Amino acid sequence: MTPVTSIPIPAILEIGKGSVFSLDRILKQHGFANAVFLFDDFTYQTYRQAILESIGNTKITALLMPPDLNIQDLIKRAFEMDHYDAVIAMGGGTVIDYGKYIAFSRRSPFLSIPTSASNDGFASSNCSLIVNKKKTTVPARVPYGIIADLDIIQHVPNRFILAGIGDLLSNITALFDWEFEEKHEVARMDHFAYMLSKKAVNSFIRTPMNDIKDPIFLKELISSLTLGGISTVISGNSSPISGSEHLISHALDKISKQPQMHGIQVGIATYIMANVQEHRAERMMKVFTRTGFFDYVKGLDINKEEYRQAIEMAPTVKPDRYTYLHDQVYREKALRFLDDDEMLQEIFR
Repeated sequence: MTPVTSIPIPAILEIGKGSVFSLDRILKQHGFANAVFLFDDFTYQTYRQAILESIGNTKITALLMPPDLNIQDLIKRAFEMDHYDAVIAMGGGTVIDYGKYIAFSRRSPFLSIPTSASNDGFASSNCSLIVNKKKTTVPARVPYGIIADLDIIQHVPNRFILAGIGDLLSNITALFDWEFEEKHEVARMDHFAYMLSKKAVNSFIRTPMNDIKDPIFLKELISSLTLGGISTVISGNSSPISGSEHLISHALDKISKQPQMHGIQVGIATYIMANVQEHRAERMMKVFTRTGFFDYVKGLDINKEEYRQAIEMAPTVKPDRYTYLHDQVYREKALRFLDDDEMLQEIFR
């Protein structure tokens, strides 16, 4: 008999205007007497002083983290640190990943404070680090807490929010790939993880999309990205949120002369794969049009040939999986779609 599973989920979830200034209350409530607080350059210069002045109950050690650390650097730093009750990281994806991995190494609670909603990394149980000079996905700490301040996230450039939209909509094609894998007896779906990922993207799709800076829209985007991240904890892998569209993006990271943000590449690849799968492509077109995603990517001077190479290369990125792109028939269909689709002709050069 398969046992009932036990999974870690965040004990803290605060999404709202000014929520970062609730840290004093949050840390006190959860019994954190001392913590190390990691900043990237932007958050260190912009928010460090005001945040530290708002915290009176917890002893904080503030550290500015450089942007180019590899996994060995992080392990060394983790074990050179004094004892802390919690690790906190505030900023973009890089410093969040640093915090997750340091907390994982030290077996400490981790509090994630993202300053943008560009992907679901702030909530997931893995991180992307430099290992042997290559970006590699490695296990990390599931956040004990997620604190998203809408006053901060509202003021990031639109491209970060659009990237988050692209990353979230990839749940649609990733789940279809997961079904495809189970049908071909390559993988077995975890149906609760599947449900959570599907509910996350469906909830977002029903949100009014007149203004991507609207707090209601941003709260729904962040909540849905959080649910997607937690679905990977349940499944024990990235399948609920990452399929053929992510393989295209990973391939682009290797071959592109000018790679775009992860969520932007994933969004374009998701649109391609939804049409290849013939699954919810019309809905995707509406979301990308209404949010301004398509208008933004049309101005990026994206190379069609690189996407062609990435599609052909996709199965080699994760040879142990069996997505639609692992099947030659669907790879050829994707390649034809690059040439035939009107929207893509406006996007690609």
